[in-house]
Amino acid sequence: MTPGSADTRPPRVLSIAGTDPTGGAGIQADLKTIAAFGGYGMAVVTALVAQNTLGVRSVHPSPAAFLRDQLEAVGDDVQIDAIKIGMLHSQRLIAVVDDWLGQRTGDVVILDPVMVATSGDRLLDAAAEDAVRALCRRADLVTPNLPELAVLVDEPVATSWGAAVAQARRLAEASGARVLLKGGHLAGDACPDALVSAAGVVGQIDGARVASTNTHGTGCSLSSAMATLRAAGWEWTAALARAKAWLTGAIAAGAALEVGRGNGPIDHLHELRPALDHLHELRPALDLRPAVTTEAAAAPSTWTERAWTDAAPVRAAVDACALVDGLRTGDLDARWFAWYLAQDALYLGEYARVLARASALAPRAEEQVFWAEAAASAIAVEAELHRSHVDETAPDAAPTTLAYTDHLHAASVRGSYGELVAALLPCFWLYADLGERFADANHDAHPYRDWLATYADPAFAASTRRAIAVVDHAASEASPTERERMRVAFARSMGHELAFFEAPVRAADAHDDADAGGVRARGLV
Repeated sequence: MTPGSADTRPPRVLSIAGTDPTGGAGIQADLKTIAAFGGYGMAVVTALVAQNTLGVRSVHPSPAAFLRDQLEAVGDDVQIDAIKIGMLHSQRLIAVVDDWLGQRTGDVVILDPVMVATSGDRLLDAAAEDAVRALCRRADLVTPNLPELAVLVDEPVATSWGAAVAQARRLAEASGARVLLKGGHLAGDACPDALVSAAGVVGQIDGARVASTNTHGTGCSLSSAMATLRAAGWEWTAALARAKAWLTGAIAAGAALEVGRGNGPIDHLHELRPALDHLHELRPALDLRPAVTTEAAAAPSTWTERAWTDAAPVRAAVDACALVDGLRTGDLDARWFAWYLAQDALYLGEYARVLARASALAPRAEEQVFWAEAAASAIAVEAELHRSHVDETAPDAAPTTLAYTDHLHAASVRGSYGELVAALLPCFWLYADLGERFADANHDAHPYRDWLATYADPAFAASTRRAIAVVDHAASEASPTERERMRVAFARSMGHELAFFEAPVRAADAHDDADAGGVRARGLV
């Protein structure tokens, strides 16, 4: 099943893992994540774990025969699209899972090797660690944190990104699996993630570290997100970009849950909160919250305001990324800007086609005209910027560019006008917002004043306001199901915008590494 295909059933994802009675990690986190991405979650329990946000108290493993019964009960009856494997506890249980997987074909298998506690203590004995190394050969993707990666390659924990990439390559060479390398355990404000094969980095998504103690279950949740997205047909790098944007928002939103006294959980449903918060508009009898009687209820009043507010963590990450900050200050490396504009030219060609599709679907003549004019503007207004800063060499589309345009085309072929225009809106709104806020930074000597002026143009601001109004009108006429699709489409486009802004710096860094004899991120340079 691929994004936008005629097969609209949810991906069926099986989690094989331990439990967490507080709901933040293990199977409970896996099922929430699978549901958050529209999947149908199933679970096989490897161990009952008495834990909370402060730590683990005791573990009661499943008997090996009962684990086999659970696996066979699911596998004999249900077509499984992806399998996420978490805590396996012991060599005996690992052997059961290994044998069961060996009898199956065609599954997407993602292994999150739970081997090292937050305290740094190893959770498995030497025999079990060897069994996990062997199990990696069954996986399409292995998602260790840095301490677990060190155990898998039998080396000290990496303290730099370059050393971590080298370890991930060695694991990929030994296992034949891709490795999702996570930079969360490294020092500093940067928090990169990368997909690594035996050949090196094949996709990297940079990001800023979120200052939060709500990190309980992040590894479980990220691997489950990747399993669900891959089962739905997403390419690996695009899946990582989407999952990382979701996880960043989930971490930022976790504190509001007020769960536990230790490292709290993430908010797996943060992208769904607007729909849940406004459920009472559809079914008043189901609204269990007390009535708000004070002026403190200054909540967003329109569909687009709610979507924009919900995207606050992604917008903050956009502001923090090096390319956007460099555009504001004028300190941006010219090669980053040239790479960005070259990719933007490729993007805008596809964006114009999708705008034309919105014009064809629009139910009112004035909206048909608006989207058609926007399609023409997407080519004409940007062309001058590209001629000013980009050479004539036509680059290949980067993975982030393809992921974004694939998302827009998928929205365009499903035939839902509301979903399509919601997916198109971030490219208006985010740029207009940057143009308005960065207008004061514009001066005659600013090297990118033409870019700043383009998006601070009152005419562009007016077009953005018109696009917002059109989307709100579409939402008012949409069914509850379509409004939910609109929300997901808007959130995904915001995530793709963030990845698009981060990609040029990553590509330039990869080029530098290649020139220095380091690891080259293939497909980005």
